[in-house]
Amino acid sequence: MRVFQIEGDWGMANLRLSDRPKPVPGPGQILIKMHMAALNARDLIVPERGYGRATGELPLIPLSDGVGEVVETGPGVTCVAVGDRVCPTYFQNWIAGDPSPAAFASALGGPLDGVMADYVCLSQEGVVKVPAYLTDAEAATLPCAALTAWSAIVTHGQTRAGHRILVQGTGSVALFALAFAKLHGAHVTVISSSDDKLDRARAMGADATINYTTTPDWARASRDITAARGGYDLIIELGGAQTLPLSLRAVRPGGTLAMIGVLSGLTIEASLGPIVARQVRLQGVTVGHRAGFEAMLAAMEQHQIRPVIGTTFAFEDLHSALQQQRDGGHFGKTLILF
Repeated sequence: MRVFQIEGDWGMANLRLSDRPKPVPGPGQILIKMHMAALNARDLIVPERGYGRATGELPLIPLSDGVGEVVETGPGVTCVAVGDRVCPTYFQNWIAGDPSPAAFASALGGPLDGVMADYVCLSQEGVVKVPAYLTDAEAATLPCAALTAWSAIVTHGQTRAGHRILVQGTGSVALFALAFAKLHGAHVTVISSSDDKLDRARAMGADATINYTTTPDWARASRDITAARGGYDLIIELGGAQTLPLSLRAVRPGGTLAMIGVLSGLTIEASLGPIVARQVRLQGVTVGHRAGFEAMLAAMEQHQIRPVIGTTFAFEDLHSALQQQRDGGHFGKTLILF
């Protein structure tokens, strides 16, 4: 079967189209014929061994997100059947509850082999069934970005009607966060450096938008938006070093900063005083568990929520797809068609 794998040494130049034997499912395992995959920012980091030893060993098949059809089952499989359309879970060993070292060590696309292969063999516990209303392209976007947003908005943020939420940017996690926040009746502010993308966010339901290039102090600019609550109940923090100090000024007393991204840097210079004095909760979010994935799918099906789709590339054009991801500027998830 065809695979893309990082082989020989780390580095994007060593991500090559190759061949591996088609796997055979063992007890409790299923064989999935992959239909589509989707890219995440993580897929630019793994080939460069950006996560150190946690990235895994070579050769390594990258990418964590995708959708396919169960074509074979091993002995003892009861959760799914041949013909079911499924998405792999990002963390194969995190079924529910609190995370653990074992759960965090079970991520697809590093350290475990990912989905950039014609066939993928996984535990029956490591997949979820896909609602029929979603296309393959839409379903492929869900395992990482969508579940991260769901965990931030619902699992940790416990968003309710009337909450004020700020979402940073218009990337895939941000757009899912906007959709899930609106689903729960929240008022949502989106910030971006692009007026065009802010217009598109408004068309998707954003109640307020701020261009942080023309209005660098968006914390001050948002005071009128959140005056009734004294700040945002929840901020989807995707920027990191440069945005966190502003987020601390914009969040309400007792509010939550859902720390997801570090796009502007890993090291922060911010006063810890506001966190203590205003009882702010700083909550790290790393995707989520299978139970959360299933809850998210149930809500999406009930309300017929559809992901935002970007450009689709052929399997052999993975490097071009990754280059587009690196260049930025796209709107919606980048997809790989098998």
